[in-house]
Amino acid sequence: MSAEQNQKEYPERVVQIRRCACVVKGGRRFSFTALVVVGDGRGKVGYGYGKGVEVPQAVEKAVKSAGRRMYEVAIENGTVPHAVIGRFGSSSVMLMPANAGTGIIAGAAVRSIAEAAGMKDVLTKCRGSSNPLNVVKAAFDAVRQLRHRADVARLRGGAER
Repeated sequence: MSAEQNQKEYPERVVQIRRCACVVKGGRRFSFTALVVVGDGRGKVGYGYGKGVEVPQAVEKAVKSAGRRMYEVAIENGTVPHAVIGRFGSSSVMLMPANAGTGIIAGAAVRSIAEAAGMKDVLTKCRGSSNPLNVVKAAFDAVRQLRHRADVARLRGGAER
């Protein structure tokens, strides 16, 4: 699948672009990194990190990486089925269910994940490091822990109530 087909299928959200300078004999040589979140709005979401000499090249690499790293998200009635805490490094992200009409209460990094996944109402809190890359990884740790009630009941061997 080419990058153009991937863009049509999954809209991208650029979370962060960083500029890095390498000092060489003739001056500074700049490179760029891009953190991108992609999702279909129906429960599939992924993130990617790309590096390149120019910003579009870095974003394209990040989108390809995100396409390979897609996860299914458990969403019930536009929100998460239960409260969960995801951790990565010193960052922790808490996702909590919200009533209809609340909206997405989140910072920029977690908001991009929630919107890309198709969540309509969710409460979030980030603790610890606010580095966007670590926050995105912590949020994906939380997203991977989400389960539907029927899935948990089936895993436990009981009937759903």
